[in-house]
Formats: sequence, C-alpha cells, structure tokens
Amino acid sequence: MPAPTSLDLPSYAKINLWLRVLGKREDGFHEVETRLVKIDVADTVSLTLTGGKPGISLTCNVPGIPTDDSNLAIKALRAFEARAGISQGWSIHLEKRIPHGAGLGGGSGNAATILKAANQLLSNPLPLEALIEIAAGIGSDVPCFLLDAPAADGSGRGERVVPAEFPWQLPMVLIKPNFPIPTPWAYKNWATSKELPGVLYAPQLCPWGAMVNDLERPVFEKHRLLPALKTWLLDRGGVRAALMSGSGSTMFAITQTEVQAAALAEEARHYCGDTAWVQVTRTLASE
Repeated sequence: MPAPTSLDLPSYAKINLWLRVLGKREDGFHEVETRLVKIDVADTVSLTLTGGKPGISLTCNVPGIPTDDSNLAIKALRAFEARAGISQGWSIHLEKRIPHGAGLGGGSGNAATILKAANQLLSNPLPLEALIEIAAGIGSDVPCFLLDAPAADGSGRGERVVPAEFPWQLPMVLIKPNFPIPTPWAYKNWATSKELPGVLYAPQLCPWGAMVNDLERPVFEKHRLLPALKTWLLDRGGVRAALMSGSGSTMFAITQTEVQAAALAEEARHYCGDTAWVQVTRTLASE
C-alpha cells in the first residue's frame, strides 16, 4: 500500500484557565505560568506533498488571513524542513473556524498541526522532542498543541509545557468582539496598567484551579467593552466563572450545564450585537 501524500487534521483552539505574568525577562519576553486547555472548536489543516518542485503554497477559506511567509503554518513547515534536512513541494489549506486575534491559539495550533502532519507524511524523521524545540521557536503557545493531552501547564514564556490531567468537560460560551488584541501590545502594557474600579480581577476559585488572567489589566484599560462583558457574564445565572483567554479579545464563561450555556449564548448575542462571534463549546477532557 503506497504511503499517503495528504493529511487532514483537526487543529483545536485553547483557552487559558489561568495566566500569571511573573515579570519581564532579560530577553524581552515575560515569565508566565499558565494552564492551557483545548476546547471543542477546531480548524482543519490539510497538508499535501505535491511531488512538484520545492516550495509551499497556502490557501485559506477566510479572506484576510495572510497566505505568505508571515503565516505561522508556513513558518512551521520551513523550520521543519530545515531541521529535517529535506526540501519538498507542499500545499497547505486552512479551513478556519477559530477567529483571528482572539486569544484562542488558532495560528499557533495551525503551526503545531503542520509540524505533526509533515512529520507523519515523511515517516516521522523527527522525534517529538525535536518538534517541540521547533515549535518553541515559532511561538510561545505552539508547543502545547503538540501534546496529546487535552491540557498543559506552561512556564518560561509559555513554551515549556508539561501535560496536565484534566478530567472535566466544562460547558462554556466564547464571546469575541469584532476587534483583535495584538499579544505583544498586551504584554508591553502589563507593567504600567492599573485595575479598573468595580471589576473582578481576583482569582475565581474552582475545582480545577484558581482562574485569573493578569493580562486583563492592560486590555481592560483600553477596551472597556471587555470588563463590562466580564461583569455582565458573572451576573448571569448558572455561570461558574468568566475570564479573558490569553491576550484576548475572547471572553469565556463556564456554566453549570450545556443547556445553560446555550441559553447564555442567546443572551450574549443580544447583549453584544451582530458583530460579535459567539460560540457554545466545552473543554476536551482526559480519557
């Protein structure tokens, strides 16, 4: 049976159940502690060995997503080829369902999925450790998507990851307003930002840990819709906790039941208007 020349793989989104910023490092990045949990929202990444001359082409179903070398999927494939010492003809298609600039790891997950797919199509020339090293050079969130576990604890700038047991399937609602948040901007403004009065920043104690996000401080200062949205979510019945994911702009609310999540999503669509992206989902759990 001939080896496959094409793979279609899911590329899951993530939320940060907590994100602590510990300080700025000498290399310009920030030291963090975070728990990343995959959720049941996914892009589909298709990778094909074209058999033609070396090079990479990329297409995407969403207008405005870059299809040049600035896309993390292409960066990942070029880094894979350099590490593996090969050069092939490749075609990538991204079927996007995760919004851009949302704090949900859409681009990072695509990059990790490309690394997995390329390695698999070429009969696994690189071990997982090498793929994780490549991933860390592409972006802080990329390594966690290479792990089979549904949850991971990140340290360093977030790139040092270890699998975490996560037995919960938490129903939730994701709400992303129609603006992105650049991650570098959020970290740059973290140290000088201040808390807004009347907004909950303190850790929300839950069975799975203390939910808190230190990047809410700079982001909430600039984008006042988000603290208002967090306060509104926490006032809704059945909401166990609400938080911004990563550097935003997605807010998420964990509910007691899936029925409550569906009802909250309808309320959120009315509250936020037609331009917001609202999605009911749940966390992936350890088997």
